[in-house]
Amino acid sequence: MKVMIVVTHLLGSGHLARAMVLGEAFHAAGHEVTVVSGGGAIERLQRPGVSLLQLPPLRSDGTNFTRLLDDTGKEADEAYLAARRTSLVKAVGDVAPDILITELFPFGRRVLRAEFLELLGATRNMAQPPVILSSIRDILAPPSKPDRAAKTDEIIDWFYDGVLVHSDPETTPLDASWPVSDNLRTRLHYTGYVAPAPAGDHPEEAGHGEVLVSAGGGGVGGALFDAAIGAARLLPSYRWRLLVGGEDATDTIACLQGNAPDNAVIEPARPDFRQMLRHAAGSVSMCGYNTALDLMQAATPSVLVPFDAGKETEQSLRAEALARLPGFEVLKSAELTPERLANAVTEVIAAPKRSASHSRFDGAARSVEIACAMAEARQ
Repeated sequence: MKVMIVVTHLLGSGHLARAMVLGEAFHAAGHEVTVVSGGGAIERLQRPGVSLLQLPPLRSDGTNFTRLLDDTGKEADEAYLAARRTSLVKAVGDVAPDILITELFPFGRRVLRAEFLELLGATRNMAQPPVILSSIRDILAPPSKPDRAAKTDEIIDWFYDGVLVHSDPETTPLDASWPVSDNLRTRLHYTGYVAPAPAGDHPEEAGHGEVLVSAGGGGVGGALFDAAIGAARLLPSYRWRLLVGGEDATDTIACLQGNAPDNAVIEPARPDFRQMLRHAAGSVSMCGYNTALDLMQAATPSVLVPFDAGKETEQSLRAEALARLPGFEVLKSAELTPERLANAVTEVIAAPKRSASHSRFDGAARSVEIACAMAEARQ
């Protein structure tokens, strides 16, 4: 079968990373996969066997997701957005997928509603319309207005065959962050978490005995890194390794190095991060979906500092759920100081060790099974 996954990451890389893992699972099952990406290009996330079609890229203006910037950093005008819509409609016509998956929409990316609706509308004119599914993570940003949930339900009713919820309903049911109507509940398919296969040991045991500090790939971890530098001074018995991502990583690293103690190493984000977690004494990080799964799989003692700038609540809700498990401590960004971070790291490392979570991490394979069964039933 032919599968098309449409995703736009506006801040960070988690949405694209999850779409690529999903695409890789479809390819492994023998299907032809095209991922259409509307965010910035991130070469390290590309997967063998998964075709990547790049739309004119967009990114948010920091945490202002209503103001979209083009590839030059200027606010995207109507001509730029129209070019994206044209490319997207052409792509679905060229690929003629049996299965079409929209990542996050219609539960999010409302600012891109016009292009998604044009895409979905175009499928109505296809000789063989695809099975259409929404792909969503465990925690969503709750709707700011009651009518937004109702409008989401309407779009699901009009266009979608189902919703793939990439979580464990025992740990984080969708109801924890989104008002699930009776009608929507009948469309939900819980898949388990979408994660790569668990990382093995690092061949060089990189990260052994260290405190690993990370903030994802979006370049929004400035306060976290600053606090980590101060905490490293307070805990000189540990080697601290700060892994910096984002477009401004080079400048951020240079700035941090000028103030770092001898027991702190500062370097760009590494592709072997997941393996390093297996050997680390502890982790300090935000609480995005992919990072949370990495920590659960590696069973690393972890201090979570959820990203909560603007009106963001997703990471805080996820961190609260994880805090019920041993080996997790949560420190709110408003409470973040070197002293409190050092104390939290000390406590979490001394706490009883957490075994690898029993939660299901085969969400990508299960998503393939669900989607293909629906497509086969239509034939």
